[in-house]
Amino acid sequence: MSGFFHLLIPIALGAVALVLLLGLLNMLRGGSPDRSQRLMRLRVLLQFVAIVIMMLALYFSAR
Repeated sequence: MSGFFHLLIPIALGAVALVLLLGLLNMLRGGSPDRSQRLMRLRVLLQFVAIVIMMLALYFSAR
């Protein structure tokens, strides 16, 4: 089970970084404010998911 989380953690963190970069690029290029807002909301959701995955990994590694 621990190996499963060790695979998921970098994927989750990469998804957060990718969405963050897409949102920043959209804002810097003067793109749609609605799209920037959606991307930043998605980033917050992905951050929550990444934290949950990390907490689960810690929980199961301690057992």
